[in-house]
Amino acid sequence: MSTTDWNPVLRGEFAKPYWEPLQRFVAEERARTEVFPAAADTFAALHLTPHAEVKVLILGQDPYHGPGQAHGLCFSVRDGVANPPSLQNIFKELQADLGCAPPARGDLSAWARQGVLLLNAVLTVRARSAGSHAGKGWEQFTDEVIRAVSAKSDRVVFILWGAYARRKKALIDLDRHVVIESAHPSPLSAHNGFFGSRPFSRANAALADAGRPTVRWCLDEGPSGSGNHRPG
Repeated sequence: MSTTDWNPVLRGEFAKPYWEPLQRFVAEERARTEVFPAAADTFAALHLTPHAEVKVLILGQDPYHGPGQAHGLCFSVRDGVANPPSLQNIFKELQADLGCAPPARGDLSAWARQGVLLLNAVLTVRARSAGSHAGKGWEQFTDEVIRAVSAKSDRVVFILWGAYARRKKALIDLDRHVVIESAHPSPLSAHNGFFGSRPFSRANAALADAGRPTVRWCLDEGPSGSGNHRPG
């Protein structure tokens, strides 16, 4: 991981017994098959959202495993790549919640640059093989990322979608921070509690209540856009 303000926070992980075997496993996988995201994008979430600036954390499980999709930010895809079904549902809820028109592209980097840490629990995956890099050590690393965010003194909003993400609630200081949880935006579960959960307005209300800047969630707007509405 190149130098960011995360380095002193996470440096201790690089000396732990799991780290070297994990890196060796990923390198061997990349040598013999296709792995997503590209090596340069593995830690993109940490590069785009410094520890000092995190105000929202959205947790995913696994990178997209289709060609050209994953680029290191959970639920996000590069420009020119069709929006996967879960991301389409996220944009439907964003429109219902804040009136944001569904964006033409699925790159969520604009959220990341505003302090929204778009973290997957597992940071790599073998092409066309969901969950193929689970249980190799990434979860230990990203659990430490979650703990490091929870240790921040300023309020952070943790958005946990689906049973897997919601289990990470145990890592969060609930006296200091706010957790918004619901069903996963996947088509298999979105109608069972994701739609109507209003995570974006609720996150902004929690930030505003703590005196923190809100997030411009609407992606096809400039800096003066209206994505920072309060619920009402």
